[in-house]
Amino acid sequence: MPEPQDDRSLELTRNDQLLREEVQQRLEQRPRLTLGVRIAVVFGICTLFIGGITVGATLMLSHVRGRTQFLEAMDECAYQLQEARRYEKNFFLYGTTPYDALDHIHRADRLLRTNERAVERAIGAEESRQWRVSLERYEGLLQDLAGQVAADRPQIDDDVRREAETALRRSGTEILAIASDLLAKERHSMDDMLRTASLGAIALLVVMVLLMVFLADQLARQVIRPIGRFVRYVGRIADGDFSPIVPARRYRDEFSTLAVAINRMLDELTIRQEQLLQSRKMAAVGTLTSGVAHELNNPLNNISLTVETLLDDFDEMDDERKKTLLEDIFTQVQRASATVRNLLDFTRKDQPVFTAVEVSRLLETSLRLVRNELALAGVEATVDVAPDLPHVNGNPRNLQQVFLNLFLNAMEAMPKGGSLRITARLLDGSVRIAVQDTGSGIAPGHLDQVFEPFFTTKEAGEGTGLGLSVSYSIVEKHGGRLEVESQPGRGTTFTVTLPAAQDTQPREH
Repeated sequence: MPEPQDDRSLELTRNDQLLREEVQQRLEQRPRLTLGVRIAVVFGICTLFIGGITVGATLMLSHVRGRTQFLEAMDECAYQLQEARRYEKNFFLYGTTPYDALDHIHRADRLLRTNERAVERAIGAEESRQWRVSLERYEGLLQDLAGQVAADRPQIDDDVRREAETALRRSGTEILAIASDLLAKERHSMDDMLRTASLGAIALLVVMVLLMVFLADQLARQVIRPIGRFVRYVGRIADGDFSPIVPARRYRDEFSTLAVAINRMLDELTIRQEQLLQSRKMAAVGTLTSGVAHELNNPLNNISLTVETLLDDFDEMDDERKKTLLEDIFTQVQRASATVRNLLDFTRKDQPVFTAVEVSRLLETSLRLVRNELALAGVEATVDVAPDLPHVNGNPRNLQQVFLNLFLNAMEAMPKGGSLRITARLLDGSVRIAVQDTGSGIAPGHLDQVFEPFFTTKEAGEGTGLGLSVSYSIVEKHGGRLEVESQPGRGTTFTVTLPAAQDTQPREH
């Protein structure tokens, strides 16, 4: 029967359930910040940044276009002033009309009025006012000359001519100087603005690249790190650790939903595992009961029949026949006793005393107990123990029982004789002892059952099927493993792996 859980086990189960409920509440009660929202925020920031760059670039281009148009207007204005000066010189040199000069001055004046604010920004309000005053004075002088020409005075007095020429030259030089200064300042300003725009574009590109790298890194962290955590969670679950996933962040997202789903899956797995464990326990109880009943029923039947024969024919039997029947009864009692003893060994819960055991001596002592049987069966045994092999921690009597079972099984697998090879090696900090025979081998379909209680391929009455089960339990209590490899017709190898003495601790079962 399976053992009932004690109060401490029930308390641990309740604590586990409370822990799972607490973790579930912590996962579900955090503020929600989904991965989709974070991605949208990242793309929103990128969009705003790119939009800001686009607006800035548009404003910059608009400003450059305005400055370019102003520079073209001022170039045109300077050209008109130069044309006016040329017609002025033609008037004094060749006596041409001054109206052509006035026409160019009027064009320059219109350009200047149209771009008055830009001119003030470029050269300052005072210098702009001075330019307009000089231009008006120059225009007035030309109009005076034009008036004299219109009054049919083709010949102008030399004094008046020199005075007018001097005034015009002075005024013309002044307005051209101001125009040249304006153009030079504007071109210099344009160069500075374009240089600043180039440096700004490079700086924005660097900032944009850094921002993109930062946002991509943050976004990758939001995705890759949780995926890495869940990979570790899955590995932990695969190793049999069903502890719940606890919150790792201050907010909920899609990974939180996944964690909740995994925790629910772990709850279901735990329930299914408990149900499976109970089912296996019940199956083991059934197998144990059936095996014990079978193994005890046969000798009891034999004893019953023998005693019945004795009771019926006791007076008529000779002493030799009575002795033979009594010996049969004793044999059947021994057989039943052996079954009970093996069963007690299989279910024994006491903690054996562990000491340092020398492997070579253990194997030699165990082999010495069955050497006569091996010789009679025609089995040649060899022992190969690696030099300087470390001791193992263990109970010598229990370990001797393991190897006796393995030696006897090997001998029974070779009814016509054969070879038994026993090797011991140190591998990865553990002592591996292989017991290899050249017998008939084990069928592939039976390999998974050889360590189950009461499983045997022998004829009825020739074995209890507990030897390998008891051996497996003993080796497991020693912190080791008992494994089997076999091929039909080519022999079987049982391998006992025990940790070296300094690493071995007995296990409680």
